[in-house]
Amino acid sequence: MTGVNMQHVPYRGGGPALLDLIAGQVQVYFAGMPEAIEYVRTGKVRALAVGTVTCAEALPDVPTVGETVPGFDSSIWFGLSAPRNTPTEIIDKLNREINAGLADSKIKARYAELGSTVFPTLPADFGKFIVAETEKWGKVIRAANIKAE
Repeated sequence: MTGVNMQHVPYRGGGPALLDLIAGQVQVYFAGMPEAIEYVRTGKVRALAVGTVTCAEALPDVPTVGETVPGFDSSIWFGLSAPRNTPTEIIDKLNREINAGLADSKIKARYAELGSTVFPTLPADFGKFIVAETEKWGKVIRAANIKAE
């Protein structure tokens, strides 16, 4: 979106990448909030911006990338899926129980400590979200001419 050219350095996980960032081996790292927040809080790394559309409650003084690059949204999300032919009653029960857990104040507080926000949703809405994310990132892949290695 900005035309900045960066060298991608593949890592086997966030831990080694963060260690190299702290050691000065790499200059920038796009980290997920849960893996990086304690390093930010202790001053071992400096958060330049968050990739979410809105500021993170856990780091309210850190701006969003979108404040400088309008339209930028690179949120990390997690979801649960099941095989295609899983009976609807099982999907519905799992959805109810997971959403109930995510509504629990202790669980929500723990996610907030990690800089995450929970978004309980319905299976159909999650399916629409996945389609939208696939379209969004497909455009990025095509524009950057990214190929599988």
